[in-house]
Amino acid sequence: MSLNSKEKTSKHIKQRLRSSQLTAVISISLVLFLLGLVGTMILFAGKISNYVKENIGFSIILNENIKEIDSFRLQKDLDASIFIKSTDYITRERAAEEFQEALGENFVDFLGYNPLLASIEVKLYADYANPDSLVMIKSRLAEYDQIKEVYYQENLVDLLNNNIQRISVYLMIFSALLMLVSIVLINNTVRLTIYARRFLINTMKLVGATHSFIRRPFLLQSMGQGILGSLVAIVLLSFVLKALESEFTAIISFKDYELIGVLFAGIILLGILLSLLAAYFASTKYLRMKTDQLFN
Repeated sequence: MSLNSKEKTSKHIKQRLRSSQLTAVISISLVLFLLGLVGTMILFAGKISNYVKENIGFSIILNENIKEIDSFRLQKDLDASIFIKSTDYITRERAAEEFQEALGENFVDFLGYNPLLASIEVKLYADYANPDSLVMIKSRLAEYDQIKEVYYQENLVDLLNNNIQRISVYLMIFSALLMLVSIVLINNTVRLTIYARRFLINTMKLVGATHSFIRRPFLLQSMGQGILGSLVAIVLLSFVLKALESEFTAIISFKDYELIGVLFAGIILLGILLSLLAAYFASTKYLRMKTDQLFN
């Protein structure tokens, strides 16, 4: 074989190796990106659940003859409660305006009086936004003489809590399946890159190199691919999180340093761990093969 043909063959092999390494990094980064999206949902699931729960409250209808100063005093007492996050006092006039806006007609002029009563809209902390706590809170509020009625949608609260539990179960199952698929994909990707060097592994075996010596460069290379792939995945995920942050500021924020740190660190560790494991088992497979088996 001439020198030029040897150089061409060498260049061709190097190009194939670079191409396989690039493919491995892209594949790993895409898999880790998907895992990162699921990890985002899991880590922020608590905040999403709390946000939804804390936006479902109840209405306290006040007595018709209550004085405004007594209404403010009651509101202050409610704000001091451990289970109430916020309150909003709605006067009879404001209630009429809001109802008129929703109805599209001036019902006060039609009736000749305002039948609506003053009320206080209450938002609870997430820990108390469940049926049992709401029953307890309702019975406690019934002790106030200023309160005529406490109203909340029981069916909506039950439905909300049941759906949150159901979604959590589905999310965990989906995460487990995605993790399994990710392990298989990364394993196949790394296995292909090592497959391209199976003859080199066999040659090193024939000259007496130990298994650990042969395996070491493959492990280091796979670890590098895992790190690079995880960094690419983090960059892609950051763009997605930034877009979500602008839409859901109350739920997702880069200021949640602990959650974001756990998410990004988890992606890097997963990238390294899965790549190393795949490289270890793939290299072990070809180290155990005999020379005639390499051509299969």
